[in-house]
Amino acid sequence: MNATPLTLSPSVDHEIQRITAGLSDAETCNTDLAAGPWNFDGRPGYGPGSSMGDVIPVGSPRQGELPVAYREASEADLHERIVAAKRVLGDRVVILGHFYQREEVVLHADYVGDSFQLANAAKAHPEAEAIVFCGVHFMAETADLLSRPEQAVILPNLAAGCSMADMANIDQVEDCWEQLEDVYGPMDAVDADGRVPVIPVTYMNSSAAIKGFVGRHGGIVCTSSNARTVLEWAFARGRRVLFFPDQHLGRNTAKAMGVPLERMPMWNPNRPLGGNDEAALDDARVILWHGFCSVHRRFTVDQIDRARAEHPGVRVIVHPECPMPVVDAADEAGSTDYIRKAIQAATEPTTFAIGTEVNLVQRLAAEHPQHTIFCLDPVICPCSTMYRIHPGYLAWVLEELVAGTVRNRITVAADVVEPARIALERMLAAKP
Repeated sequence: MNATPLTLSPSVDHEIQRITAGLSDAETCNTDLAAGPWNFDGRPGYGPGSSMGDVIPVGSPRQGELPVAYREASEADLHERIVAAKRVLGDRVVILGHFYQREEVVLHADYVGDSFQLANAAKAHPEAEAIVFCGVHFMAETADLLSRPEQAVILPNLAAGCSMADMANIDQVEDCWEQLEDVYGPMDAVDADGRVPVIPVTYMNSSAAIKGFVGRHGGIVCTSSNARTVLEWAFARGRRVLFFPDQHLGRNTAKAMGVPLERMPMWNPNRPLGGNDEAALDDARVILWHGFCSVHRRFTVDQIDRARAEHPGVRVIVHPECPMPVVDAADEAGSTDYIRKAIQAATEPTTFAIGTEVNLVQRLAAEHPQHTIFCLDPVICPCSTMYRIHPGYLAWVLEELVAGTVRNRITVAADVVEPARIALERMLAAKP
């Protein structure tokens, strides 16, 4: 690639390029992040920067070869092509960008937000012919569920999946449900208080098939923004909650609500009864699935201790997908939107140490120069799957739309649509 890069501040990609070229003393988790993601699209895996422990399921979507014109275009050329295509398409297309996207993509988004906010944005634009979702696969599926049937939802790179979402597949969840039914009896049996044995709750970071399962069994979807509200909803309807796939969000939220840790057994889908005995399951209040986010698992108590030692008075805010000891050691925990609002509300210059994805942290630092804002993890390691969305793919799908061709359309199976939509509508009604 040639030509002068855009002047962007911040740009995680530019920083990684400098590290790789030996122009920065900073550290990145994988220098392959400096290469275009098309170099890895044909290979199984989540891409450079992913955890070695994240094994991608067989049959996961892969992206076909990106045309050479986009692979070899300069950053400035891609920017101009995206702007020009958007100008031609006008209101026919809406671009949604997740907070964790690289800056070179976010600057073209019509709406930037977390998964809850972008789900609402997808629903709020019935006039658009196409929704281009710059996020990951489960988010595009959600947009397809909430948008009109004739609207095309497009994921610029089909290889942009989510390792956490893949940690609970529909076969495992259905098997878990059957085993729990053997323990609790009929799952639709109502007790004297009007509650059923278990309410399934799935995090937004899950497949449409699992959202459909939840909808069929009286459950609900949650995001990190409304997890407490959703658990309150579920406890009003069930004696217990089956929470998947992220154990940490479930544990941290339920603990803050007063649920004892001993009443939150872990369900390992590879073991009978999830590795529990019937007594533990009978006493359970929240059954946690053995899943996690590799990005948020990078944050540690040692990092918090170091931040406090180097920056006396630092305010530490972490995402609730972080492990419980990290959440406990922090000053606050909350969703990406919570973190943004906390920084916006700070009236005096403050030092913030933030435990969430580095693209958002660096963007917040640039937006609020009156504060000192840094990522708890000094190693620059963006979400590997979000990073698969590159301006080259965005330019490609937009120019194909201009030419009348829809690329990378995401559609949800017909038998999943209605129950999954029910579960999502319950989520949207559970406002934090």
